[in-house]
Amino acid sequence: MSFRNVAIIAHVDHGKTTLVDGLLKQSKTFRENEAAFSQTLIMDSDDQEKERGITILAKNTAVNYKGIKINIIDTPGHADFGGEVERTLNMADGAILVIDAQEGPMPQTKFVLKKALEIGLKPIVVINKVDKPASRIEEVVEKTHDLFLDLATDPDQLDFPVYYAIGRESKAWDEPSENPDAPADLTPIFEAIIKHVPAPDADVTQPFQMLVSTLDRDNFQGKYAIGRIRRGTVKPGETIILIKKDGTREQARIDKVYVSQGLKRIETEEALAGDIVALTGIKNAGIGETIADSASPEALPTIEIEEPTLKMSIAANTSTFAGKEGQFVTSRQILARIMKELETNVALKFAPGENGRFIISGRGELHLSVFIENLRREGFELEVGKPQVITKMIDGKEHEPMEELTIDVGTEYAGAVISEVGRRKGNLLHQEENDDNTTRLIFDISTRGILGLRSRLLNLSRGTAVLNSMFLRYQRVGAPIQTARNGALVASETGKAVSYGLNNAQTRGTVFITPQTQVYEGMIVGLNARDEDLGINVTKEKKLTNVRASGADDSIVLTPPTIFSLEQNLDFLEDDELLEVTPKSMRLRKKILRAGERARARR
Repeated sequence: MSFRNVAIIAHVDHGKTTLVDGLLKQSKTFRENEAAFSQTLIMDSDDQEKERGITILAKNTAVNYKGIKINIIDTPGHADFGGEVERTLNMADGAILVIDAQEGPMPQTKFVLKKALEIGLKPIVVINKVDKPASRIEEVVEKTHDLFLDLATDPDQLDFPVYYAIGRESKAWDEPSENPDAPADLTPIFEAIIKHVPAPDADVTQPFQMLVSTLDRDNFQGKYAIGRIRRGTVKPGETIILIKKDGTREQARIDKVYVSQGLKRIETEEALAGDIVALTGIKNAGIGETIADSASPEALPTIEIEEPTLKMSIAANTSTFAGKEGQFVTSRQILARIMKELETNVALKFAPGENGRFIISGRGELHLSVFIENLRREGFELEVGKPQVITKMIDGKEHEPMEELTIDVGTEYAGAVISEVGRRKGNLLHQEENDDNTTRLIFDISTRGILGLRSRLLNLSRGTAVLNSMFLRYQRVGAPIQTARNGALVASETGKAVSYGLNNAQTRGTVFITPQTQVYEGMIVGLNARDEDLGINVTKEKKLTNVRASGADDSIVLTPPTIFSLEQNLDFLEDDELLEVTPKSMRLRKKILRAGERARARR
């Protein structure tokens, strides 16, 4: 059988996963009465992927077209999940780069294309969403050529085919269509894959060899080692050698061999070089390790993953309400879950911290917050510290990560955004006004300067600013950045928040909780209008006298509270604060809960 292995890469929300849906449906991968036939974003199966509308985990699928099996790898578009992108691109020979016809190349477009070109993948460009009223196809194609000029590692990469599509309608053309409403399908994309993506360079006569690119697990078969067979064939029951990253070798026996068919794994009696397979029975397999024929065990180059740029501490919950809402509440349970995550999340790093805390490091705030959210949904109770930038020593000097920050915002807010980013020592590199009254701003800024910026800019722009960043380099640590956040409103008593107490609080600043919320001393209930922290009793009720009736609280009108997402809570944190995360709640708190002890600690 002939194969094609192609990755679909794009910036977040440019229609990559929708395009894969169309390829699956047109290839008759599903029967028309199957539930998946009527779904959209079929590949985004994780709960967080569905809610956030982004791809987090790279996934494999396969379709058959004209007798050729096409393995399709759907990759994340966000740079925070670059670890997923880097290791899964190694299974492909070509890449379909999807670009929005209105937005054009975006920061993550640059990131994923750079990775694809570095490993020599053959690119195919698809300009998607050409039916958008504000689409600017010619300009976007021109900008795409400019992007390739910046990133190409070989002159041949500058010669790439361009196709045009409406992914959600499963339509594509070789040239921009004058009548997008006319009947069409995705045949041009299928033909492009067959024509432009080379067949894998694989020899079935050589001894078996495969690099483990990803891992999966279920309760029936245990661990799956997934990768592309570089050479040879593999069958169930064969004895192989697992070559670890440190060069050590161990013998194992393959239990079952699976290949992809649509979204399913199909058990097979033999898989050939060039195909992407999932092997069971190799319980110690790790990502980046080689599985090879026992008679001729040769290691493949391991996958290099970029270093993490951000770290945070996590620990068992120690708040007043500890143990009340979670199923897994001990340090031992949290550590076991972290170690399990490290098996498959190759961009995540771990180190023990002080006082029973654990330090996890990742590629960005979103990368770490997705893991924290998974823990919360699984029933864990924990506390999280403020994200910290990871610096490194180069030639005896401390260096920090720098990023290219792109902000799309309404033109009327551009001045305020430039001012705020400038205050955080960001340098404006490029400013471009678009036809839809938005402005794109590109800055060079330290990762340190980006921490807490998202929430600040959303406030300045009334929720309209869109931020994207990409790691550029390390450079000498710059001048300190003055924090912009005011002090916190901190609960001074434990109990139930009431309208009277919250009314007093909202005269001092912005409130984060509603009446009847259970609070404890040291819990943050709002943001002060001034710089310093302020203790406030939100459980305090109005004193009743013969003049004041008990119904007097009914006249109090409270401003709706500000409710933060997990990322916004992490953005909010200062060094002396923690975020308590449970399956039911997220509570901001001071590290030291008692006001008297906090005062003594400041002296």
